[in-house]
Amino acid sequence: MDERDGFEDRLRQARAREGLDRRPDGHGQLPQGPWGIGLRAGVEVVSALVVGIGLGFLLDRWLGTWPWLFLVFFVLGSVAGVLNVYRLFNPRSRPGVK
Repeated sequence: MDERDGFEDRLRQARAREGLDRRPDGHGQLPQGPWGIGLRAGVEVVSALVVGIGLGFLLDRWLGTWPWLFLVFFVLGSVAGVLNVYRLFNPRSRPGVK
């Protein structure tokens, strides 16, 4: 077991020396302040809705099934947006939080 601990120490030192342990600034963290959090939550919802509506509209035009796929993908986009906001505020869904 002592051999493994020595390896872990050498590995940790090598990673620190090469800069592999540092995370990019702000990457993977929640935005700071109420404006940052609100903006991110809004962007999450709107982007999911835009993608859902766009896919539904395009598939409906291609397959000639207006408005059924548009409605289905609108609902799926809405659910995806709400789920993204839930993940944003749920601390258990972020890496490194237990």
